[in-house]
Amino acid sequence: MDEVIRRFLVMGKVQGVYFRHSARLEAKRLGVRGLARNLPDGSVEVLAQGSQSSVDALRQWLHRGPAHARVETVRESDAVESERREIPAEFEVF
Repeated sequence: MDEVIRRFLVMGKVQGVYFRHSARLEAKRLGVRGLARNLPDGSVEVLAQGSQSSVDALRQWLHRGPAHARVETVRESDAVESERREIPAEFEVF
């Protein structure tokens, strides 16, 4: 099974609404490794590694987020080499 690594930048009301922890729970349910962290501009960065179908399912979830989030935009790109080296063995929140 081929794995993919994608970087997502989630913008909107996504800090202070349990977004990163909820993303970790969803990623764990889907079998996706990676990380979520708040960025200074108010967005959340998510690096995700897993099967194409699992990362696709996480992408769909990121467009919704948890109940109190208001996702406006999700930008997606391939992870660069330095980001690929950051992927932990499990999904972590920073």
